[in-house]
Amino acid sequence: METIGQRVDAARERAGLTQRQLAARTGLPQATLSRVINGTRTPKTPELLRIAAAAGTTFAELTSQDLPERVQTAARTTNGGAAADLRKRLLYFMEIDVHLDDCGIQDRR
Repeated sequence: METIGQRVDAARERAGLTQRQLAARTGLPQATLSRVINGTRTPKTPELLRIAAAAGTTFAELTSQDLPERVQTAARTTNGGAAADLRKRLLYFMEIDVHLDDCGIQDRR
């Protein structure tokens, strides 16, 4: 079974990037990217989204999972329903972002 690190490395190679170039495009330290690739560090969802965008691939291709299965949210609230609503809204916006990336629509930031 292929690991996330192996999928990240394969996406990096398909994009024709060195680890250093991919790190620069993502804003992640090269050492962090190296640890993700060699399997000594589990990447966080926002990091994987940045890696996918920089390597020209999708979150799903890197994780082999749908986005809702990877999102974990922590919210301090006195109302348990508020945390569920926050998670639902976060998933909605992340799915839109992934869809726009898949369609080739660039972020204007």
